[in-house]
Amino acid sequence: MKFADILRDIDKVIHRILLIVAQVALFAMITIVCVTVFYRYVLNKGIIWAEETPRTLVALFAFIACAMGVRDHLHIGVGFFYNRFKEGGIGRKILDIVYNLSTFACGSIMTFYGWNLCTQLWRFTMPATGLPRTVQYISMPIAGAIIMFDSLLFLFGVLKEDDLLYTEKEQELKVLHVKRHGGDKPEEKKA
Repeated sequence: MKFADILRDIDKVIHRILLIVAQVALFAMITIVCVTVFYRYVLNKGIIWAEETPRTLVALFAFIACAMGVRDHLHIGVGFFYNRFKEGGIGRKILDIVYNLSTFACGSIMTFYGWNLCTQLWRFTMPATGLPRTVQYISMPIAGAIIMFDSLLFLFGVLKEDDLLYTEKEQELKVLHVKRHGGDKPEEKKA
């Protein structure tokens, strides 16, 4: 087994864990908020920790989603300039390198400043749960490190742009459209 295959396998395991954590965080957050609403409006009681916990889960979910989006290139991009270059040409390769270096830099910033924030907040506790304040922000440096790892894998060619985990490839979507609707290619809307 090649080193690149090992890195790809590690990346898949990391992202499977991220997906499970994100799903659990989202489910827990929705459940807690619904139970809190029921308690407040039906039972006229409150749950002391019900404000801190969903806020922590939102931060966890948001930073994990950020790392997942970087992995499959799901973030917003403007293809106007990029699409002017020939597919597979030197222009696109240079822009891909700049993109991956920029993504690595963003992940580095998240990791560095997120870790500093966590170390500064370690001695403080959240009033309702009593947990260290770091718990609210620990997902930031973790997501930053995963973003750095993924951007390096793309930069060194271990992962290709069509190595997707969370989305379907564009070509597969076109084939699916043709199978469902017939014809050679998806119809474009006319203005």
